Amino acid sequence: MAKEIERKFLVNGSSWKDSASSQYIVQAYLNSAKERCVRLRITGDLAFITIKGLTRGVERVEFEYEIPIEDARKILSLCEQPIIEKTRYRLDAGGGLTWEIDEFHGVNEGLVVAEIELPDPEAHFERPNWLGKEVSDDPKYFNSNLIAKPFSQWNNR
Repeated sequence: MAKEIERKFLVNGSSWKDSASSQYIVQAYLNSAKERCVRLRITGDLAFITIKGLTRGVERVEFEYEIPIEDARKILSLCEQPIIEKTRYRLDAGGGLTWEIDEFHGVNEGLVVAEIELPDPEAHFERPNWLGKEVSDDPKYFNSNLIAKPFSQWNNR
């Protein structure tokens, strides 16, 4: 069984952008239920279906499969709205780890979140100076929840 161990943080400033690579991502959900989330992601000419289980702390089961891009474009019409649009930046975090920083667009414009996948929940990683408050346990920051309550609708940002 595949397992994802991920910690999530808010991001301060934009100093990290200078040394990051980036890609545009379209992400949509066939099912955004927290118990069994089914996600479609298109990045360039690649597309993936991902199935994720319930998050427990910073862990959850995850299965991901590449699908034909033509199928993915057709599946988009079946997905929940709104569709998530973001630019994902990647930065070396040292020790074989990578920071993935998502700068959201559209109805989630203004939200910037950094994630790091870890080999185990207690793994050590360096905290760069642009890293803000940890939000790993706050479900409103889950991409699947940004459909029902986009960042633009939050009262206390």
